[in-house]
Amino acid sequence: MKTAIIIGKSGQVANELVNTQPNEYKVIALGRNDIEITDLSEIENAFVEFKPDIVINASAYTAVDNAESDSDNAYLINSVAVGHLAKQCKKFNVKFFHISTDFIFNGNSNIAYLVDDQPDPQSVYGASKLAGEEAIKNIYPNGSTIVRTSWVYSTFGNNFVKTMLRLMAEKEELGIVTDQIGCPTYAKGLAEFLWDLIDIENPDLIYHWSDAGVASWYDFAVAIQKSGLDKGILSKKIPLKGIPSTAYPTPAKRPMFSLLNTSTSEVIKTRVHWSEQLEECIAKL
Repeated sequence: MKTAIIIGKSGQVANELVNTQPNEYKVIALGRNDIEITDLSEIENAFVEFKPDIVINASAYTAVDNAESDSDNAYLINSVAVGHLAKQCKKFNVKFFHISTDFIFNGNSNIAYLVDDQPDPQSVYGASKLAGEEAIKNIYPNGSTIVRTSWVYSTFGNNFVKTMLRLMAEKEELGIVTDQIGCPTYAKGLAEFLWDLIDIENPDLIYHWSDAGVASWYDFAVAIQKSGLDKGILSKKIPLKGIPSTAYPTPAKRPMFSLLNTSTSEVIKTRVHWSEQLEECIAKL
């Protein structure tokens, strides 16, 4: 039986990786109380203890707006720690899988971003995640795989779907941004893709994964409200007003367009439309 260490056990993707694990893997999920990934020797101790065949890094500093004023911590977790993990994976000859983000792109495109398109992050979060990718490329390109994703949600933790359901129950109306375009990603689908990817003999260095289709945050919110009403989570329909990003200023700049081209990933796993995935998630909630 192979051993997989999953870093970031309290996160959405880590929870789904544990839930969808294949029978041939013994999975050990580690959180910040179990391992300090900014400490090289702690990572080494974990490798000696658990003898992993693969490591999946599902941890990240994801507080996008906080990162603008807390860049040291964002870089520590999203870049320095990633470099430490890559170093130890290389030392112990362990396959390394790392989750990255659509925020590494500037959002000025109008066609879906390819894996080799030029990164140009517009926020500290995006820049720190890109620095993590660069660390992997510099340290352990032959044994690592980076999977970029977008707009992740699940039944776990804090995310847009759960926030919307809460606000729709509390508020009389909501303003939702209409001019940021991308695609939601159900963490369960991402986890299943990662397990399929792990089975491949010689995977590429970078893949893109999101659900199928395209949406604005407004489209996503409308679908969340409809599903919430259909499934009895919401008792009343409230007006949803489309607003431009300029009406909802945030410390960090978001990419206006961050659709990811997933053509190389679809050879490995067929994507499901985001609206179907949303139905499955809300049914579980």
